Amino acid sequence: MSIGTKTAAITGAGSGMGRATARLFAERGADVAVIDIDGEAAEETVSLIGEDGGSAIAVTADSSEAADVEAFVDRTASAFGGIDVLHNNAGIPQESTPVEDVTEATWDRIQAVNLKSAFLGAKYAVPEMRLGGGGVILNTASTAGIRPRTGLSAYCAAKGGMITLTKQLAHELAEDEIRVNAVCPVATDTDMLPEFAAGDLSVESMRDTIPLGRLAEATDVAHAAAFLASDEASMITGTALEVDGGRDI
Repeated sequence: MSIGTKTAAITGAGSGMGRATARLFAERGADVAVIDIDGEAAEETVSLIGEDGGSAIAVTADSSEAADVEAFVDRTASAFGGIDVLHNNAGIPQESTPVEDVTEATWDRIQAVNLKSAFLGAKYAVPEMRLGGGGVILNTASTAGIRPRTGLSAYCAAKGGMITLTKQLAHELAEDEIRVNAVCPVATDTDMLPEFAAGDLSVESMRDTIPLGRLAEATDVAHAAAFLASDEASMITGTALEVDGGRDI
């Protein structure tokens, strides 16, 4: 499935699902801007892409900060001549916590990184995509935005908002030939996953709710993103694709 000749900016690409997606996009011929708040992690992803023969640059940015987002959009467009795909993938976990114990600071930070970042990405990338005649925006949401889990009030609210924002942008930007879709992973075997666990919510209990009987892998999510970014998905917009092993049935 070719996404060759496309330019993709991927946030949170220094590890986990973002790194897997960046490597797959590059493997399939895309030029990739690897964006992460951890500059060293972004550089590591770029090194891995280079070892595979791909094309990528590393950009250090906080995707919840407007100035940083505007800067990484400009950097990507300058390096590669435009932006065809923006993948708003950066996110942070919430340790399972009763709602009465969630601090306002925790709530605000999760909304900023897991939802506001997608608004900012669209705000600054859409004008660049219009110049290029269209594009694709991908948002990493979650099954938690469809079928919540106990103790994740802030996280579920942000991911539910991400799904609704995806649908709204798909409607708003259709006339610009900009497709907007979300990927909704189930619990995925990355370094972040154990950070959700507390009390009755464990990695094992999350696995037990998945009908296919296993956690998702980062590559499962990457392949879904690559499909939605490709021309093979040219009639798909406004969808929230569940990469969930049946969790949302």
